[in-house]
Amino acid sequence: MKQIAILGSTGSIGTSTLSICEQFPGRYRPVALAAGSNLDLAFEQAARWRPQLISIATESLADALRLKLKEAAIAGIEVHNGTPGTVAVATHPAVDFVVSAIVGVAGLEATYAAVLAGKTIGLANKECLVAAGDLIIAAARARNVSLLPIDSEHNAVHQCLRGSKPSEVAQIWLTASGGPFRNLPLAEFALITPAQALKHPTWVMGQRITIDSATMMNKGFEVIEACRLFSLPPEKVRVTVHPQSTVHSLVEFIDGSILAQISVTDMRLPILYALAYPDRPASNLTFDLAQLSQLDFAPPDFARFPCLRLAYEAAAASPSACIALNAADEVAVAAFLKGAIPFSAIPRTIERVLELTPAARPESIPEVLAADHAARICAHEVISRSCQPV
Repeated sequence: MKQIAILGSTGSIGTSTLSICEQFPGRYRPVALAAGSNLDLAFEQAARWRPQLISIATESLADALRLKLKEAAIAGIEVHNGTPGTVAVATHPAVDFVVSAIVGVAGLEATYAAVLAGKTIGLANKECLVAAGDLIIAAARARNVSLLPIDSEHNAVHQCLRGSKPSEVAQIWLTASGGPFRNLPLAEFALITPAQALKHPTWVMGQRITIDSATMMNKGFEVIEACRLFSLPPEKVRVTVHPQSTVHSLVEFIDGSILAQISVTDMRLPILYALAYPDRPASNLTFDLAQLSQLDFAPPDFARFPCLRLAYEAAAASPSACIALNAADEVAVAAFLKGAIPFSAIPRTIERVLELTPAARPESIPEVLAADHAARICAHEVISRSCQPV
């Protein structure tokens, strides 16, 4: 039985992973969980799965969780908190496989620690590779650690590449739904509300990733992640808008052949693929071929989605630019969701932060986090100046 740690157990990927554990009780068992700030759900997960260790966001929440466990007469579960707690979950000696699903750089230290500890990683946190891809990939190669992508697009590429040599790959194609605004007139972008941007046409996801999908920054992050995972330059990682979201990615080979991965739009399938690799257990996540009656593909509009252009520019520039890209986006998206800036100001904020970020190559995780912190301060300053009356 595979013993699992889940970083981000109360998020959408975390709960979907636990659903897979429920479906395959003889194959997977969660033994360590890192929750966010959802105390009630963290308690429910602890009561259901009885992990050896659970971590939650803050010390006060950890105290409250300990009390709830004691009142329920549930013993034998260690309760930790904060980044040290998340690292403890990721490096627990009983764990074989770590699902990294904490949004943003909050999961970076724990994911890196898991790699150093020799754990197999199911990677659903794209920001880790965007901000510290060189360090994580180098550490994984040095320790022969497998990084198995859970993001549907990279998971699809991984499936298409099985049995192929890197020299046989001409380029890869990441598909994008185009989000809710692919046909909206550009003149109306400044009027987009958070409620409108949070209505994704295909996937049900967390708030930040849903906004990132609406700006196509999410696809930009995926381009950078694909460059790291598959050792490809940015010009060999292409994006195509595919509204049906039935083809999750494609790989084009040097002989002209193209392989595509098609499946239901359900994150449980890529999670199961990563957990079971190299096996393929039977599941009920089947696909209706009638959905292939129409497949549309179109090039992305960089004028409509400047965030995608900025991601390509950052990927070609420097590691520090990729760090700034992610940090500035997180700050700008949070400001948009609070109503502090319009939708159209998200890419403007990111572009200005990139202009102010010097090229550099951090040599350690603390240096990555320091660069991330500096970029966040810069983004807040850019937003503050943009909000001042003229």
